[in-house]
Amino acid sequence: MSTPLPVVLAGARGHGRWHVENIRRLQRAGLVRLVGICELTPLTEDEFGGELPEQSADFGALLESTGARIAVICTPIPTHTDLALTAARKGVHILLEKPPAPSYAEYRRMADGVAEAGVACQIGFQSLGSHALPAVRELITQGAIGRLVGLGGAGAWVRDEAYFRRAPWAGKRRLNGVDVIDGALTNPLAHAVATALALGGSTRAEDVTAIETELLRANAIESDDTSCVRVTTAQGHPVTVAATLCAERADEPYVLVHGSSGRITFWYKQDRVLLQRAAHGPQEYEYGRTDLLENLVAHLTTGAGLLVTPDETGAFMKVVEAIRQAPDPAPLPDTAWRRVPGENRRVVPGIDGLVAAAADTLSLYSELGAPWALPPARQKEVSTR
Repeated sequence: MSTPLPVVLAGARGHGRWHVENIRRLQRAGLVRLVGICELTPLTEDEFGGELPEQSADFGALLESTGARIAVICTPIPTHTDLALTAARKGVHILLEKPPAPSYAEYRRMADGVAEAGVACQIGFQSLGSHALPAVRELITQGAIGRLVGLGGAGAWVRDEAYFRRAPWAGKRRLNGVDVIDGALTNPLAHAVATALALGGSTRAEDVTAIETELLRANAIESDDTSCVRVTTAQGHPVTVAATLCAERADEPYVLVHGSSGRITFWYKQDRVLLQRAAHGPQEYEYGRTDLLENLVAHLTTGAGLLVTPDETGAFMKVVEAIRQAPDPAPLPDTAWRRVPGENRRVVPGIDGLVAAAADTLSLYSELGAPWALPPARQKEVSTR
C-alpha cells in the first residue's frame, strides 16, 4: 500500500467539520493523514474531538512545515482564489470548496494560476461525483427519453434567520468592497445549477451563450434567498433552475431532464434517479458516489481522471458572474412572506409550488405569474461570449 498523503485543511469550522470527518474516514483507510489545520482562531481539542495536528493561521507556512501534498480549502468564498494560488505555487494539490470564486475574473485567475503551476485541482461539487451522472448521460445518449429538450433544477430549502448571521460574509453580495455573492443559487443550492449544467453536457464557459436572472429576498440580507436563472446553452437546450431558502417545507433538491418522449428526475443528494418514458412503467435506480477527495488521491497515486476540474466549472461560474452583475436582489413586499411562529424563519407562501413549476416548465417566476416577481424589464440577459 502507498504511503498516506499528508493533507492540510484550511477552514475546519462550519462546513469544514464535514471535511474533518471525511479526512478521518480516508485516514482510517490509509489514504491520507491530516497533518495541519489552518484557522485564524486555533481549534481546541474538545472542538476538534481528539488530538490536534499542527495549527497555524499562516497557510503558506503551514503547507511548508507539514510537507503537505494536498490542501483542502473550505474558507470564506472571497479567500478561495488567493489560498488556492498559495497552495499551487508551493506545488500542493488542491480540493477547493464550491463555489470556486465570487466572480468570473477571480475564477480565471485561480484556474490559470493552478494550470501554470501544474498542480491538480478538484472543485468540491460533491454531486458531480455521483455515479448517476454518467448513467443519466448514457440514457440521454441512447435516446431513452427521445430528444433532449431542456433541464430544470429545483431547490426548496428552509433556513432560519440565524443562518444568515453564521459568518460575517453570510447573506452578503459584497463585504469590505470585495465580492462575496453568497446567494441561494451560488452557494447553498449551487449544486442544483452545477448538476443541471453537467447533465446537459454544458459545463465549460463556452457552453453558455446567455443568462437571465430573477433575484429576490424575503430576509433582511443583501443577497438572494429566492431566485431563478435560465441559461441558454450552445447545445441549444435551456437550463432553468429555481431555488429558495424560504420554503414552506424542506424538500430534496433535484434536476429534471426533459425529453421529447419522457423525463428523468435526479435527486442529487440521494443519488436517486427516476426514469419516466412513453410506453414504459416508471423505473427507479440508486447509485453510488465517488468522494472527491478520494478521487483526488486516486488521481495522484494511480492516475485516475479528476472528476471536477476548474475548467469543468466554467459554465457554473458564468452563472455566478451573471448573478454578480445583476441588479441587487429586490426585497419581496411584506405581503409576500410571513414569519413561522417559534422557528425564527421567513416563508414565502406558494414558493414550493413555484420552484417545482419552474423546473417542470423551464419558466422563470415572472412567467409563472408570481405576483411579486420582477417585471420583465428587470430581467437581465447577459451575453457571455
